[in-house]
Amino acid sequence: MNRYLLTSGLVAVFAGLLLSGCSREPAGSSAAAPTAPGAPVATESFTAPDSSPVAAAPSEESAAPTLLASSPTLAASVGANDRWKLGTNYLQLSPAQPTGVGPGKVEVVEVFWYGCGHCYQLDPFFESWKKNKPAYIEFVRLPVIWGPVHKQHARLYYTVQTLKRPDLHTKVFDEIHQKGNMLAAQTDEAARKLHWDFFKANGVSEKDFNAAYDSFSMNTNLQRAEELTKRYRVEGVPLVVVDGVYTTDIGQAGGNSNLLTLINDLAASRRGS
Repeated sequence: MNRYLLTSGLVAVFAGLLLSGCSREPAGSSAAAPTAPGAPVATESFTAPDSSPVAAAPSEESAAPTLLASSPTLAASVGANDRWKLGTNYLQLSPAQPTGVGPGKVEVVEVFWYGCGHCYQLDPFFESWKKNKPAYIEFVRLPVIWGPVHKQHARLYYTVQTLKRPDLHTKVFDEIHQKGNMLAAQTDEAARKLHWDFFKANGVSEKDFNAAYDSFSMNTNLQRAEELTKRYRVEGVPLVVVDGVYTTDIGQAGGNSNLLTLINDLAASRRGS
């Protein structure tokens, strides 16, 4: 079955691309129904192939040198009264992956997709957590890249970052999930037009948009995101990677708020290790 099968109608095309791009559907299954404007896009899963190790993404807070991960000492449980259990609430990432932070710091990576409804619901929790998180945690967002639509959204994210307009990160989510504008298209050229319209409406000049969208670092960032999607063995989003050693998600933690507590406890267990 073609993962990017086109269906009739423009909205159906966009919705089908967004949904199929995040799942590996069984052969013979029917295409997902279009998502109504304003309704969150469902999160599904996809198994990525293996690849060669690559360096971790730069932190949103700093661009620290990349440190290669050694064989880590695993914690069978973490948190007060050993609340969180390895294999139940969090998993080992094998092999451990490099991080982009310095000594005494712990990297926390959120792998996300703008088209994912659960990522959209989790985002305000992360925004609040960032203001009060432990100082030794460096938070990184990594846009998942499984296919063309995800890559279009990843380019959108890195444009926001290059422009130093963090306020637009939330607005992209709102544009997709509240206004029903998928910000994705059948071709990259058409997607670029949608993206420019969005940035223009949010006060970005065409000169600044073009400079960011076509920046030298863009292809490097996109390649890194695609490789880390494979190295982190991302099967669904949102996924959290702690210090290149552990992975966890909303389901394993038992909810959005629990996830943030679990992240703090995992990071504390890795501090100084």
